[in-house]
Amino acid sequence: MTFFRNPEIKKTLLLHLALTAFFTLAAFFLGLYLLPEARSSFLSVSSLWAFSPPSSVLLLAFLSFGLCMVFTVLHLFSTRKRYRRIRQLSLNIDQVLHGDDTLTFSDYREGELSILKIEIDKMLVRLREQAEDLKADSQYLSSSLADISHQIRTPLTSIHLVLSLLSEPGLPKEERRSLTQQLSILISRIDWLIEALLKLSRLDAGTVSLNQEYVFVRDLVAAAVTPLEISMELREQQFSFTGANGSEAFRGDFAWTAEALGNLLKNCMEHTPPGGEILVSSSENAIFTELIVEDNGPGFAVEDLPRLFERFYKGKNSGEESIGIGLSLSRTILSRQNATIKAENRPSGGARFIIHFYK
Repeated sequence: MTFFRNPEIKKTLLLHLALTAFFTLAAFFLGLYLLPEARSSFLSVSSLWAFSPPSSVLLLAFLSFGLCMVFTVLHLFSTRKRYRRIRQLSLNIDQVLHGDDTLTFSDYREGELSILKIEIDKMLVRLREQAEDLKADSQYLSSSLADISHQIRTPLTSIHLVLSLLSEPGLPKEERRSLTQQLSILISRIDWLIEALLKLSRLDAGTVSLNQEYVFVRDLVAAAVTPLEISMELREQQFSFTGANGSEAFRGDFAWTAEALGNLLKNCMEHTPPGGEILVSSSENAIFTELIVEDNGPGFAVEDLPRLFERFYKGKNSGEESIGIGLSLSRTILSRQNATIKAENRPSGGARFIIHFYK
């Protein structure tokens, strides 16, 4: 039997047999000691081979032997039962490690096995959670790669087309200038996409260390809107900033927050018609510093609001040049700084972003 080939069982069995022999002999000599006639008869004979112990002494010795054997058998029975449960537990764990996540460990309700079962249940729950997380990450990565491939392939196709047109002989100077400008825009678009994706990957990987410095909202807005001033001027859009007292501030990373705010302003600029306006206002209280960015464009479709900050999501009112990554990058940056962002439609028309930098 495999049970008796276990080294631990062999040692335990030998120990029990040794104890059985010891207690049997001890009971025999105790019987001789307690019965004077048996003791005198034992000591009077010239040879022990001729000694015949009384039946009471033999009965005591056999009783001791029988009790020891009963305890040995009971011990072996309980040990064998426990080893069966442990073996079954090991088989179940092996099944889980080989992908069977339907097993439960509800049959173990005794002593150490119960404690072990609880710990294994915890481990099993954690393994299932990790497996689900890995599956979700794999699906997300696959979807993201498909989106990235699509976003890069579209301008690349246009670049190839523009290059083929530029290579034609006798192309008019004005058309060549227009195609060159279009080529520059497409290359800038790819450059921005790759840069934004790199920033997102660094934030997701946790390799970005965000500073905790005192940031004045007025300086932050000025830094965020500066790269967009020429584009706004070409579109004849008006930009204004109002603060409660001009001293609103919060603790965060100036450069990364300017990046996040710049993406929001860029989104408003792209969805505001020529001659429109983009407004930024700020206020502060004991709980948070509030920053509101709004425009007078078409606003958001109601069904787009819940998914507006998802990566690569493009709403109904998005333009052809939209990639669907700017708002996602802004939310990721802000969430790393104990800030929240919410998008909604203005009652008078247009989009509104509300940012809270909590203290």
